[in-house]
Amino acid sequence: KDLELQGVGFRARIEKADGALYPVETLVLRLGFTNELQLPVPPGIEISCPTQTTIAVFGFRKRQVGMVAAQIRRFRPPDAYKGKGVRYVDEVVRLKPGKRR
Repeated sequence: KDLELQGVGFRARIEKADGALYPVETLVLRLGFTNELQLPVPPGIEISCPTQTTIAVFGFRKRQVGMVAAQIRRFRPPDAYKGKGVRYVDEVVRLKPGKRR
């Protein structure tokens, strides 16, 4: 699954830390909150960030890939008024009109 970040200052990166038994990867997200969000990558799933605003999630188990992608999207789903947030690449977000006078 491919995800895309839309919004000013929204960025994603992968950090690798050497653990005691095996190296641990962490997905670090900047989504407009005060602190960065950190998501440890579960075993059997690989996450890559080709650019700062795209995230690619892949693995052998299709269900687990979908669940991890949904977990990432749940941090900041697309806004209905401005369209900012985390969305799937092929997702169409319909924008609501603002206030009318």
